[in-house]
Parts: sequence; structure tokens; C-alpha cells
Amino acid sequence: MDLNSSYSNLTCHPAVMQYRYFGATLGILVTAVGGVGNVMTLLAFVTDPRLRTRFNLLILNLTVSDLLYCGFLQPVTVDTLIHFHWRQGETMCRVFGLTLFVANAVSIFNLILIAMSRYVLISDTQRFDRVYSRRTMPLFLVLPWLLGLALFGPLWSIYVFLPPVCTCSFHRSRGRPYTTILMFFMFGLGLSCIGVFYLLIHRKVKLVARALEEHRMKTKGEPRAPEASATDSGIAEERSACSQATEGTSVEGEVPSGRSVAPTGAGEVRVAAGKAKRGGGGGNSEFKKVTRMCFAMFLVYVACYLPFCLLHVADKRKRAPVLLHMVAGNFTWFNSCINPILYAIMNRQFKEAYRGVLHKAAGLFRCRRRP
Repeated sequence: MDLNSSYSNLTCHPAVMQYRYFGATLGILVTAVGGVGNVMTLLAFVTDPRLRTRFNLLILNLTVSDLLYCGFLQPVTVDTLIHFHWRQGETMCRVFGLTLFVANAVSIFNLILIAMSRYVLISDTQRFDRVYSRRTMPLFLVLPWLLGLALFGPLWSIYVFLPPVCTCSFHRSRGRPYTTILMFFMFGLGLSCIGVFYLLIHRKVKLVARALEEHRMKTKGEPRAPEASATDSGIAEERSACSQATEGTSVEGEVPSGRSVAPTGAGEVRVAAGKAKRGGGGGNSEFKKVTRMCFAMFLVYVACYLPFCLLHVADKRKRAPVLLHMVAGNFTWFNSCINPILYAIMNRQFKEAYRGVLHKAAGLFRCRRRP
């Protein structure tokens, strides 16, 4: 099948005729949930100063890619399913295909950066300040998008409409072997890299917990210092806990406004150790909570895309039912709407920020209703 025939046949495969209504309903649900959730995340970042931190900028970048998916790609997909054919033309099909894979690439690269930042933070807090500084953060935000365009831009001429999945993607045979290598690089090496980072984090957390326990035993009976609160979704306190417990040095903590405060010295160790002793929301505990949230985001991505990737690799001869390909492709949609739910469930600061956004929205609504 050549490219011209791909653009002349813009009707979805007959095998998914009955499924299209369920698929369109599912797409509308994902658009609504993902759109609202990701917009709320952006508004929370704008309205809550506590969330304006270097680490959360990576979360924000991931949110933008998810919002692009929910706000542009998903509505177009729903329109195609409802009408059962592609209505936007050849150029728009190529734009859609490129945007789809760039958004996926941005998600993977951001997940890598998030996992790497957690590992650097717990390994060497001073290196975290150097690597994730105010000068380098713009690069970390732009780099995933540039890499995505550089990797999938060369496929511009082979983005076509694929009737079996009722969407636009790259031409399976014309793109090989480049597309096969690219998929292995993105999903194989990329996701494996993330897994390695979290494995290293798990080992490091155990070492930090052991160091805090030893410090607790040594300083047992000392007066307690005033407790500090986490300001970087668990980063600021953990920086103190990790560095003091493992190296005996003090570092600067990042405050929401972007200003730095002077280190408090040995008192930070007593704070972290005291909180660990009481089992409260201390530095090590906060770090674990945020890291669990990031790991959950990674697991959700793998769960959403693994069936699609395995089917794509296993069914090279296209013997699997067309409907199975359709369902596997639709399962990837969930990745764009689940992250805000994870933030609300697993992160206290995001949960409070969401409540603030809803409270302000309710206030504006009441003001408009008044005569």
C-alpha cells in the first residue's frame, strides 16, 4: 500500500464499526477528565506559590504534554470515530501524527528527568543545586520538545491515516527500520532507564533511613528543634535530611518564592531525626511520598502503553484481530488523564492547591450570579 492509497482511503476499518460508539464515548470521557485535571494543575501552579519550585516545573512540563493530548488530539480522534472517517485532510493528518508522537516522547523524556532528579537529590544535594539550577531548568523544559521533534520530524512524509486504528500514524512498512529502532529507543531504553533510576533511589532511601536511625540513637534525649515544613513537594526537607544524615554538611533550602535561605546547620539533623523518630511528615517521609507519586506516574505510563507496544512488536504479520489493535491503542489514552488524579491522591500540596483553585472558582461563580 503506497502513501497515495493511504490518503484516498480515509474510512475506518469495517471491523470497528460497532466499537466506534464506545470508543467515542471513552474519548469524550478522557477529554473531559484529562482536560479539567490538567487545567487545574496549571492553575494550581499559577495560584499556589508553594508549587512554584524547580522540581515541579518538570511536573508542569508533563502536564502541558498531557493537556495537548486531551485538548487537541483526543477531540480530533473522537470526531473521526463518530463520523467513521478522517475529515481534516492530508496536511492535518501529518500534523496529528507528528503531534501524537512528539507528545508521547515529551512524556517519556519528562519521566526520565523526574526520576533522575529524585536520584540526584537523594545522592548529592549540592549536585542537585548545580544540575537543576535556575539557569539549566529552561533547558530541561525545552529539551524534551526539541528531542521529540528531532526524532519524529523526519517521519513527516509518511504520516498517514490507518483504518485499523482509525487514526493517523506513521506508515508501518515505509518507516522501517527507522521506526523500529526509534520505538525500541523510546519505549525500551527510555522506560528501562527510568526503572533503573527508581531502583537506585530505593537502595539509596534505605541507606538514608539507616543513617537517620543511627543519628536518632546518637542524639536521643537532646532537646527538639522547631519543626520545618516541606516547601518543594518534599524536596526541601529531604535535602536537609539526606545531606546531614549521610554527609554531615548543610545546604541551602529552596523556598517557594525562589529565594534562598541560609542553612541552619546541625539543627536540621535534629529536626529530620526527630520527625523520623515520631513517624511524622519529616524530610525522609516527604521524600518517599513524592518519590512514590513519581514512581506511580511511571507505572501508569507503562501499564497504558505496554499492551500497544507488545502487540505492535508481536503482530508484525498483522494477523491479530483489528479490534484488538483498536482497543490497545485506545488504552493509551488513559495516560493523559490519570496524572492529575495521582497528584490529588498522593501529594498533600497539590491536593490543597486543587482545593484552593476550586474555592476561587466557586467564589467567582457566586460573584457573577449576584445581581
